[in-house]
Amino acid sequence: MITIRATVESDLPHLVQWLMKGDILQWFPMLNQAEIEDNMRIWSAYSKLGASLTAELNKEPVGLALLYIQPYKKLAHQCLFAIVVAPSHRGQGIGTQLMQALMKHGKEKFHLEMLHLEVYEGNPAIALYQKLGFTEFGSQKRFIKEGPGLYRGKIMMQKHL
Repeated sequence: MITIRATVESDLPHLVQWLMKGDILQWFPMLNQAEIEDNMRIWSAYSKLGASLTAELNKEPVGLALLYIQPYKKLAHQCLFAIVVAPSHRGQGIGTQLMQALMKHGKEKFHLEMLHLEVYEGNPAIALYQKLGFTEFGSQKRFIKEGPGLYRGKIMMQKHL
């Protein structure tokens, strides 16, 4: 059975391990271990605010989700988020449970009215976001450069809570 709980510092090495896999890292803007570790410092800071949740199976982290809480009052009603599910546990409903918990948590703890995300074209998680009621509100071509002359577009999606 999946348990959703607040993220603790000891969960973050699991996230680093998942991101180091090429099939996951391709869907994030980080390129190498130094950039992943920089992202972990950011994730850790938001976790200390209570803005990150961990999905756990048999006392082992299998997914993490993060709310990038805004410090500015005019923007505090909305939030960008990130989610990662361990490759070995994808397709088992963990992402759905984690997202549902993150939306509830964001609404109750941070009084969020809207979540939004940026996802790269071709990302299989788009189906999950659509299933959860996120709708596309824009796109940007050639957003991420994956190599000489190789670009991938970004799709922006949102959901009112």
